[in-house]
Amino acid sequence: MKKFVVLYNAPQSAQAQMAESSPEAAQEGMKAWMEWAQRAGDGIVDMGNPLGTGKEVSATGTADTSSHVAGYGILQAEDMDGALALLDRHPHLMMPDASIQVYEALDIPGL
Repeated sequence: MKKFVVLYNAPQSAQAQMAESSPEAAQEGMKAWMEWAQRAGDGIVDMGNPLGTGKEVSATGTADTSSHVAGYGILQAEDMDGALALLDRHPHLMMPDASIQVYEALDIPGL
């Protein structure tokens, strides 16, 4: 099995989404995520979490991040097609302008 890092992108930060969501809407959203998790089953290694604001560190210092990454997760599958299949009908994609990036986690040679 290979591991895949999943980045959930949205035009609005996860903090803003949660602050603007009514308790009923939040509960309905969690229900959709739990239904997806049940479908994905053992393909989920780590459900992940929403992400707050971040910092970008470079050789010249730190700055606020400008990406739209709102959360992450880790999946496992035989290959990229299998990982993509796990994301079929994912509730994150119900949000306008949302997207999901999927990256295969590569083994480090010699470790």
